[in-house]
Amino acid sequence: MRRTTRYKVEGANSLWNIYKTVSFWKTFKNTLIIEIGRFIPFMKVKNGLYRSFLGMKIGDKSALAYKVTPDIMFPELITIGHNTIIGYNTVILAHEYLIEEYRLGEVVIGDNVMIGANSLILPGVTIGDGAIVSAATLVHRDVPAGAFAGGNPMQIKERS
Repeated sequence: MRRTTRYKVEGANSLWNIYKTVSFWKTFKNTLIIEIGRFIPFMKVKNGLYRSFLGMKIGDKSALAYKVTPDIMFPELITIGHNTIIGYNTVILAHEYLIEEYRLGEVVIGDNVMIGANSLILPGVTIGDGAIVSAATLVHRDVPAGAFAGGNPMQIKERS
């Protein structure tokens, strides 16, 4: 089960009420920083930009590949450990906007984790130290430390 906090909305769906839940200017700034960061090839610069302007916690020597997209509304809920690789075009979400509610949840990615290209990480999950997530995986629940996870639906295999 993912760890998210639920917030009810009245009237129209939660996405229609988006700027009651997060500031337009925060979202605008975050979108601008993330779009710049997605194309920066220098890991030190990209990580510094995301730490300074988005409030993300990113460990030393971690690498977010070309076009990785962190959550544009709540990037401060994302923690990435040391020496971790997040593959091309991966999306890391810390929010979900639904019809009658929206949900927020921290995403914690451990040390020495490898996440393959085109993966989607949903809010409220933890990926343990040393885990491997294969390409094109929908990470919809926790991945234990040292495990191998892959597919949609995601299957987890303990590595020996």
